[in-house]
Amino acid sequence: MPPDQRPIPRFVAEPPHEGLPYGRFGEALAERFLAACAAIEAGEEEIGEPGEITWFPDRTYCGRTYVPAVASTPSGVELFGFVSYRRGASGGEGAGYEAFADATTETAAANPDWKLDLSDHELEDYAGDEGSRGTITLVWGRALVPEGAVATAELGMTTTDQSPVVDDRFTLVSLDDYTGDLVEVRLYGANGRELAAESLYEGE
Repeated sequence: MPPDQRPIPRFVAEPPHEGLPYGRFGEALAERFLAACAAIEAGEEEIGEPGEITWFPDRTYCGRTYVPAVASTPSGVELFGFVSYRRGASGGEGAGYEAFADATTETAAANPDWKLDLSDHELEDYAGDEGSRGTITLVWGRALVPEGAVATAELGMTTTDQSPVVDDRFTLVSLDDYTGDLVEVRLYGANGRELAAESLYEGE
């Protein structure tokens, strides 16, 4: 094969290792996520108390496992973020827990035309060839159209990650904002037919 004209990292995260959180583990993650939500500074609108937490498939990158989450409040605000930790040896108990949360009023409930409901968080900077820079970004979302089986992250003409869709939810890790290209998420059915596509920057 000829040399790659634009070498970039692809499929840098490990696939999901666990099912969606439940039981004692789910409670431990929820405690940390809710603490991060409580630390959000309210703006002009009241945030309100978070309701039931929706968890997303885990992804592991650079030794840390990220478990994204969202929760809605009675005021129509959506809280989104993740809990991350270092996996224990041989699947033992994790360590070094950290949590992040933020709030938004741009929700799927307020935008019935959406086909994908996406959230994202920059994990770290990436330095490429000839001074080019980008960011490694965690992306999680819900499919709002039926029959989604696989979600992919696309950077220009390159597929940088893919994830199975579990209960209409998926998690991706991708290089973003690199040499003029921005991540686009695409949803495919089991037959390979594209069902939806959306940029992280839609509407910005």
